[in-house]
Amino acid sequence: MINNRLISVAKGELPADLVLANARVVNVFTGEIEPGNVAIYGGRIAGVGDYSHAREVLDLGGKYLAPGLIDGHVHIESSMLDMAQYARAVVPRGTLAVVTDLHEIANVSGLDGMRYVMNSARRLPLELFLMAPSCVPATHLETSGASLGIEELRQVLRWRGCIGLGELMNFPGVIGGDENVLGKIDLARGRVIDGHAPGLRGKNLSAYIAAGIRSDHESVSLEEAEEKLRQGMFIMIREGSSEKNLEALLPLVTDKTYKRCMFVVDDRSCVDLLGDGDIDAVVRKAIALGLDPVRAIQLATINPAGYFRLEGLGAVAPGYQANLITISDLPSLQIDMVFYQGRLVAREGKPLFSADKVSGGGLTSTVKIKPFNIEALKLTASGETVPVIEIVPGQIITRKRMEKVKVVDGTVMPDVSRDILKLVVVERHKASGNIGLGLVTGFGLKKGALASSIAHDSHNIVAVGTNDEDIFAAVKEVEKLRGGLVAVAGGKVLASLALPIAGLLSDEPLETVVNKLSRLEQVAAELGTRLSSPFSTLSFVALPVIPELRLTDLGLVDVNEFKLIK
Repeated sequence: MINNRLISVAKGELPADLVLANARVVNVFTGEIEPGNVAIYGGRIAGVGDYSHAREVLDLGGKYLAPGLIDGHVHIESSMLDMAQYARAVVPRGTLAVVTDLHEIANVSGLDGMRYVMNSARRLPLELFLMAPSCVPATHLETSGASLGIEELRQVLRWRGCIGLGELMNFPGVIGGDENVLGKIDLARGRVIDGHAPGLRGKNLSAYIAAGIRSDHESVSLEEAEEKLRQGMFIMIREGSSEKNLEALLPLVTDKTYKRCMFVVDDRSCVDLLGDGDIDAVVRKAIALGLDPVRAIQLATINPAGYFRLEGLGAVAPGYQANLITISDLPSLQIDMVFYQGRLVAREGKPLFSADKVSGGGLTSTVKIKPFNIEALKLTASGETVPVIEIVPGQIITRKRMEKVKVVDGTVMPDVSRDILKLVVVERHKASGNIGLGLVTGFGLKKGALASSIAHDSHNIVAVGTNDEDIFAAVKEVEKLRGGLVAVAGGKVLASLALPIAGLLSDEPLETVVNKLSRLEQVAAELGTRLSSPFSTLSFVALPVIPELRLTDLGLVDVNEFKLIK
């Protein structure tokens, strides 16, 4: 319904609730910066220009005024923060809208997990938009805790705040004409449908796009992104905690192409959120790499708003929601104040809203492991050479290597001198007893083991280590915590972070979670790892939709062939 009073305020006939005076307004439509006053009424912008009649006038003294930032693709669960604490982390950084598919918690707890997050967000100064998870489970190559079929998705697509279909990770299913996958696409026809197509090129890419998929966030090379752009896709330029593609893809953004590009984080740890920032950190880095500041802001505001059809978001203009940020220094994106629907909700990096502790929504008993002994971790040699997962620093893709390995009495042993370590995935949803065994290189551990109940996308327990004893101890400690992250050496738990909500989220304050995760990463470094975010990297080695080689509870997966291998 049109608000007559908003129109009257815009005409200058009635006072505004708030006027932000003497602003330098970042106009994301024209790419200009223009002086003016911004009148706000009822949580919306009435006008930009010569306004002064208001119940409250706040003089910005020439500071820049820009729309609140929008993260067009993020898995909130990767922060390990409950929704209120996540808001505490990102809102003061200027993020006022996020688009998420919640497929992490959905893989563990189905619709109940998604409802829990959506309900938690409704009392927070943050717009949460849901893309219905298209791949729960992501593939048939792992065991998940829940399954969302056509009927469940039909229900989710009717939820308030659901705007489309989440990333189609099962790209082989799309291009192979899988009836179930295509049925989900048909269900969402007419809405936004996100893609996920790492390395997909040529005619297979054309087939994928022809199915109705309109975006991709998985390009790691400029050439790949250029091809997808030419074929009509919107390109999400990703810069997360372990997936860093901004520097490689930024040359894609030109005067001719920028409207088809946007910034996203995909996965960002709580440590990075608190220390470096959220989507603001991506904008800041893009500016430092040479992108015009206003153009960088466009890629984090009006561009995602346009792609996702978020009416009334992404600009400082009449009728738009008054989700705004003030910036004292544009090149460094120094954000001073954050307004949500015209209300000041953060200042100088500090939240001005409450974030009460939550109960966990009945999702605190999701770790169910069939009892096993250490003998179950033995990896039997199957030939002279065996497949080894190679970590690629700064990326979530892996490489498949065939290596001669150390074998004792027919059992494959970790080889610390060559950085070939044992990798284990233990099923934790149905107590099936499934245990996947493999080898990995790139972690650099010299002793001990790391384990986590965050293992994309099905979130079984994943562990890496130099010996079976420490791996076994680490898995048992994760089970004891009802989910979490653990570092072990010599059979002793050196550091841990409990994640009792679905085995993914903490119920503790932001700063506590960050301190515990920082301690875990410090201990991991002391154990020898060279990775900057070892637990984030560990969480992706079980993801069987990203090339080339992965390990799930069912065994080693050749992603290029999309099948289990011996």
